Amino acid sequence: MEDLLKVGVISTTHGIRGEVKVYPTTDDPHRFEALASVLLDTGRELCELEIEKVRYFKQFVILKFRDVDNINDIEPYKGRSLYVTREFAVPLEENEYYVADLIDMEVFLEDESYFGKLRDVMETGANDVYIIDTEDGKEVLIPAIKDCIKKVDVENGKMTIHLLKGLC
Repeated sequence: MEDLLKVGVISTTHGIRGEVKVYPTTDDPHRFEALASVLLDTGRELCELEIEKVRYFKQFVILKFRDVDNINDIEPYKGRSLYVTREFAVPLEENEYYVADLIDMEVFLEDESYFGKLRDVMETGANDVYIIDTEDGKEVLIPAIKDCIKKVDVENGKMTIHLLKGLC
């Protein structure tokens, strides 16, 4: 299981006083209001940034970090990811999972035969879609619905699916 969960990506700067536009990668963009700080992946290390102010603009969250008062201080971090530790993650409901816990999960069919590895999760309007690389090198898209996803075992990194007709 991942200890860090991505909550956003710095898209660009906003103004000249060190604010940034963040594309949220979390289901609830308003969760930034409850966070005291985030971890910035600088490319070499993780740097903790204390959140001073949160605003919203279209699909973006505009963040102002304490002691970052100039555009030049934050400009080098455009495109960099923001993380929180698992202890600050949003609590999950039953049958909800963090995307980070699903990536690289081994996928099996109901007869326990190996099917492939979950490479990514595509978020759509209705439901998520799991992108699975099969053993023979094909890419298969499986909707994250009860009819298809039979069991998810995060602890052991294993998922059991039912292939609906026409999906493969």
